[in-house]
Amino acid sequence: MRRLSLLLPAALLLAACGSREVKPPDAYDLSGTVSGNWGTSPRLRLALVGAGFPSAVTNDGNQEQNVVKVEGQNVWQFGLDLPRSPSLATVAGVYQVIVYNDANNSGDFNVGETFARNRQWLIYSEFGGDLPAVKLPGSDEVLIEATTVARGWNLYDRARPLGAGNPRPVTTVTGYDLSR
Repeated sequence: MRRLSLLLPAALLLAACGSREVKPPDAYDLSGTVSGNWGTSPRLRLALVGAGFPSAVTNDGNQEQNVVKVEGQNVWQFGLDLPRSPSLATVAGVYQVIVYNDANNSGDFNVGETFARNRQWLIYSEFGGDLPAVKLPGSDEVLIEATTVARGWNLYDRARPLGAGNPRPVTTVTGYDLSR
């Protein structure tokens, strides 16, 4: 009995550290397709990248995700869960989901790795309300002009004019397609 009492805590610890549930791509918060020329046998992964207030740069590939090759095509379907609040202590931030070829199999997006993004930005706001213009830290590049956002996640399509439902609050995003 003593042996069992020593093994039980270890078994519970291992169970708590177990792998995440892998879901079909459309069961995640954000889903879409990846297409284009990625070379032979790419290791495609997703990362949430961007900048938050107060000027914290984010490069987080540790979100729950699934990238699945569509048989017989040069297309992948993907799904990624958005953090309920960004992993950094941030009040607001502007992010994109990128797909990258994890050439060194590190699980992190590194400068020099092939990647793709689109023109849709995800804006997180802890409180909602007016968001000042957001610049890329250390640069004069404006990621988004001043706007109004809802509390939580918002989707901004840079291909459309700012305002009149752009950005709009979201809980699920489909069609977040990425291509090289």
